Amino acid sequence: MQDGQRRIALVLGATGGIGGAVSEALIARGWQVRALVRDPARAARHWRDRGAAPQWIGGDALQRAAVVEAAAGADALVHAVNPPGYRGWSHLVLPMLENSIAAAEASGARVALPGTIYNFNPATEPMISEDTPQAPKGRKGMIRVALERRLEAAAQAGVRSLVLRAGDFFGPRPGSSWFAQAMVRRGRPLRFVLNPGRRGVGHSYAYLPDLAAAFAALLEREASLRPFERLQFSGHWDADGRQMIAAIARAAGRPRLPVLSFPWWLTHLAAPFSESLREMREIRPFWRHPVRLDNRRLTALLGTEPHTPLDKAVAATLAGLGCLP
Repeated sequence: MQDGQRRIALVLGATGGIGGAVSEALIARGWQVRALVRDPARAARHWRDRGAAPQWIGGDALQRAAVVEAAAGADALVHAVNPPGYRGWSHLVLPMLENSIAAAEASGARVALPGTIYNFNPATEPMISEDTPQAPKGRKGMIRVALERRLEAAAQAGVRSLVLRAGDFFGPRPGSSWFAQAMVRRGRPLRFVLNPGRRGVGHSYAYLPDLAAAFAALLEREASLRPFERLQFSGHWDADGRQMIAAIARAAGRPRLPVLSFPWWLTHLAAPFSESLREMREIRPFWRHPVRLDNRRLTALLGTEPHTPLDKAVAATLAGLGCLP
């Protein structure tokens, strides 16, 4: 990129939680953002209350030619996309990543992948760094390991990438998340909170606007990044499993807000009939064991990690979800 030119980013998954948040963060920092979506008109309607919008490009992330064409001239390619409705996730995510790698190779862009903690064993790894051994127990985690290894191999062949791992998402537009789909009920007043965890067990959360700000800042430090960069976003650490629940109660103005245990037994019974519930069942160990993220490399690059105070972040999240009066 020459001096004075705007940086260009292609975002796959801009209508989702993390993809939309990263798009907003990049636009706010002056980037030209393109978004490859299946239905540009629908995407534009859903974006209209969010300020400046990406350039909507019609296409499918499962079609390599469409991704390569949309990425032409891009400096970054944010791979935050999932198959429609998460159907066929296990056999479609790797081909989708291959399309992004091919597009990045053609354009010279760096691939940015939102990572998770699912590619680790929470029973043996309470702190995750870039060097922590990856030994997942579930299929979802194994696929996550394969995604990271594919990017690492691509970097050796000249395609640069960035993986930024984080805990469970929450935010005003979180997309698919435990907070919005299990702990509270989107669009309804708070009458109770479902707690997937258990008392005394810590849990990591990532406020999406903060995580997106970190992604954007990192992509602007290309000269400081390794060809394959693997980082952790610390986010909000709930040390005893009660701090997030308490923040929700404070935001709702209901200090005695009822807290119910998440019905894990139901996921066990229904798992044979639902792919989504089978994946939820695999994630249960991450609510039964504490897992933190070591952000020392991230802070060395950025100086500090973007961080919104918990009460402010939770209040904005609940307002965005339509759960407050």
